[in-house]
Amino acid sequence: MNKTVVIDIVGLSSSVIGQHTPFLKNYIAKNNMSVIEPLLPVVTTSMQSAYLTGKYPADNGIVGNGWYDRIDSEVKFWKQSNKLVIGDKIWDRAKKEDSSFTSSMMFWWYNMYSNADYSVTPRPNYLADGRKMPDCYSHPAELRDVLQEKFGQFPLFQFWGPGANIKSSRWIADAAMYTDDLYDPTLTLIYLPHLDYCLQKFGPDESKIATELKEIDSLAQEVVTFYEKKGAGVILLSEYGISPVNNPVHLNRVLRENGLLAIRIERGLELLDPGASKAFAVADHQIAHIYINDPSVTEQVKALLKAVPGVELVLDREEQAIHHINHERAGDLVVVAAEGSWFTYYFWLDDAKAPDYARVVDIHKKPGYDPVEMFMTSKVRAGYKLLRKKAGLRYVMDVIPLDATLIKGSHGRTNIDDQYKPVLITENKLQGKVTPVDVYEVIWQHLTDGM
Repeated sequence: MNKTVVIDIVGLSSSVIGQHTPFLKNYIAKNNMSVIEPLLPVVTTSMQSAYLTGKYPADNGIVGNGWYDRIDSEVKFWKQSNKLVIGDKIWDRAKKEDSSFTSSMMFWWYNMYSNADYSVTPRPNYLADGRKMPDCYSHPAELRDVLQEKFGQFPLFQFWGPGANIKSSRWIADAAMYTDDLYDPTLTLIYLPHLDYCLQKFGPDESKIATELKEIDSLAQEVVTFYEKKGAGVILLSEYGISPVNNPVHLNRVLRENGLLAIRIERGLELLDPGASKAFAVADHQIAHIYINDPSVTEQVKALLKAVPGVELVLDREEQAIHHINHERAGDLVVVAAEGSWFTYYFWLDDAKAPDYARVVDIHKKPGYDPVEMFMTSKVRAGYKLLRKKAGLRYVMDVIPLDATLIKGSHGRTNIDDQYKPVLITENKLQGKVTPVDVYEVIWQHLTDGM
């Protein structure tokens, strides 16, 4: 099979390709760029899983970056086992046709315990004293040690949170290229998250993100040049573009005010109790899954949410089927935000009673996605907390604000202008619209063309 690399430049859309991305602009002029007609929801795990299985969420089970586990009665976000993705992946098919085929999965999601030959993904160490140490997980296990010895510790705190910047994408790119030198895999998947941060913070405003655009453009040039010299076919793509927003919508607060949410008070702070709630929302950017434990309130909830300003669609099971998201993991209702709006996970009515995890970076405890984790209340406060850390004292890095209006860019809905849709850049000219499941065949054609 033909050596191929798929480079996922997160957040890339035609809205941000221009004067600050000279390499990408020229590369597109020499090749071909297609808009990817997104599926619901337009989020990382759902789009990537469609690219790699050729199936929609209704079939591969990835209905979002997280969902409610009805057995454990827990909301689970950003899990990592590839076994969550139902069905064969593209490398499974390739291996059946060519026993010499190998693959490298560099930070694409659902990375762990896949059949990919080489893989690396973020995986912090959680120590007994409560500290979270930057680290990563790899297969084979020794690859982690080789990469961190050569490039330093994986910069987890630059991968997500207030400190997110180009360093994480730089580390991933270096690790991918070095892994290629070590093993020469047939197919390499590379995840470059850099643009995601600034676009959610500031929206697609080139005047505010010019530096970040230049940084990712330069890094993309380096990676593309590396693989072209190795004779690889190159595919550049994104999972989503990011469109402007200015209206955070607090669905859980609406449900609470109507007596549908169960709240527990612990140490004077409030916690959402999903298992005891009649209905609650799991927010994920511009979509939300509504799980209903009391079927008698279903019509009430549906009517209630349809009347909320900033809600565009409320999909029941039959309507979910039209959007290919009707899987058992999906909410009883799936809500889609209107243009300019997005959904928070917030459920408290008084910030003084917000749970302790609300003011820290904690992607696993929060019952929904929280982009405000990219902001910081005070650098002075953060510096003080770091001094306590260095002194060996206990500390909580509670520096995340509770102001959702800070977010100026989001994604997840499908009814968007072409300029904000994800893109696919290839050597081959494609006919008509490209769907996420079509991307699977585009990758396959690169692997097998001429064979």
